[in-house]
Amino acid sequence: MDPLTIALAKGRTADSTIDLLHKTGIHFPDFTKDSRKLVFFSSDQSIKLIFVKAVDVCTYVDKGAADIGVVGKDNILESGADIYELLDLEIGKCKFSVAGPIDHPPLDEVSQLTVASKYPGVAEKFFKEKGIEVDLIKLNGSVELAPLIGMSDVIVDIVETGNTIRENGLKVMDDIEDISTRLIVNKSSFATKTKSIQYIIDQFRAGLE
Repeated sequence: MDPLTIALAKGRTADSTIDLLHKTGIHFPDFTKDSRKLVFFSSDQSIKLIFVKAVDVCTYVDKGAADIGVVGKDNILESGADIYELLDLEIGKCKFSVAGPIDHPPLDEVSQLTVASKYPGVAEKFFKEKGIEVDLIKLNGSVELAPLIGMSDVIVDIVETGNTIRENGLKVMDDIEDISTRLIVNKSSFATKTKSIQYIIDQFRAGLE
């Protein structure tokens, strides 16, 4: 039988995921945190890990290159991928939030905004539901700078402690959604490899307990 393929990104998420699997007796003997390899097999060859960029995990799962993915809810929401989201691994808890200058009026008092974000899809959906017309600016880093220099009115970003927001003279104006690491599954794989995938999900659950 072909191994189940799990896509994940290196870093804290990958380390926590592998630790969870280790707790349940699933080991990857060749894996080390500083390895440059992109593919690892479990001891019994039943699971293949592939390492990709976090923003690409959903694409690999959606297109069937991976059966399972471990990825943040932020990337799931932004990707719009047609996948199953089956388990919250409760890793990296934070929030999608709207932030702006201290003196910015409440969102329910505005009808139009310029919004900077790494996640334009999430931002567009949120403001559309609020009936606010937006001009979106896609940025890949330091989005807090945009309202400080007049590039945008507000930002949409991931907020964990809020320290970066406060240190840059901004305030959280609204929370959009809770974010954490989730287990996602390719729909076709779930239909054809149900037993194997359910076993992995059960192992993850056991590791969380």
